[in-house]
Amino acid sequence: MMQRRTLLASPLALGLASPAIAQAPWPNRPMRVIVGFPPGGSLDVLSRLMAEELSRRTGQPVVVENRAGAAGNIGADAVAKAAPDGTTIGTIGFTVPLTAPVLFNRLPFDAEKDFAWVSEVWELPNVAVVPAAHVPARNIAEFVAWARQQPRGISYGSPGVGTSPHLSAALFLHRLGIAGEHVPFRGAAQTIPAILSGDVHFAIDNLASYVPVIQEGRMRALGVTSAERWPTMPDVPTLQEAAGAAGFAAVSWTMWAFPAGTPERMVRRLAEEIAAINSTPAIAERALLMGGRLLHGGPEAARARIERERGLWTDMVRISGARME
Repeated sequence: MMQRRTLLASPLALGLASPAIAQAPWPNRPMRVIVGFPPGGSLDVLSRLMAEELSRRTGQPVVVENRAGAAGNIGADAVAKAAPDGTTIGTIGFTVPLTAPVLFNRLPFDAEKDFAWVSEVWELPNVAVVPAAHVPARNIAEFVAWARQQPRGISYGSPGVGTSPHLSAALFLHRLGIAGEHVPFRGAAQTIPAILSGDVHFAIDNLASYVPVIQEGRMRALGVTSAERWPTMPDVPTLQEAAGAAGFAAVSWTMWAFPAGTPERMVRRLAEEIAAINSTPAIAERALLMGGRLLHGGPEAARARIERERGLWTDMVRISGARME
């Protein structure tokens, strides 16, 4: 009788054990982090910081791969089409789910279905800057007065149509009644030289990319787009504070994501690693000095923020008048 019970129980025991046997530990292979912007920009620099820490914690190589273009959509498409095996992570700006579907007539991916959002990873205030050698303004009031005297208006740069810097600058100039011609670049690494040479007069771009040139005095920071002054630049006012633009606060933020279909256990494990990395004081301080505030919160928090800010960014696209094929 005992032998019969053992034989009957064996298939059940094997059935219960098989999922555990089939699930290899993760991560057990090298990983890549795809960034949809060129090397040297804020998303690239912070992605490399995160990749370095993730590699140290997991013991697996983590490389950063830049797939620049189309305001981050080329990189996002590479993530969406990657195998959902936990080896491809995307550094994906909020513009992919929030503004790209409004801006573009067609997208090569479905922003609603093709990503497994893992967690918010950082947020970046934008900073309004002018080239010290070419624009005399030292604050927003002086800039407004100078800009209104330019017979052909001014030009402003951004890392691409529909990016947070583009939409923020378009809204800000619209509110101040300043005529501005948008000059899109592939990223801050191209925008910064154009501003320093005087080819572009102004930009509202991610602070993280501009900290060195501001500290060197080659650019002047006129204001930040966050609701409060940035901790490492307490003397720089917020734009709403400097220009009286009540309610003007537009912070860029970024998520890490897997391709849709990636096993839930991998999504949760990466979210745990992000929380551990971003809660480390030394790492958080390092990011803050580069112009970024580290975040974490898991998949639910990321999805909730997307829904919470959808209306805001849809309105900003409408105001900018931007459209892309």
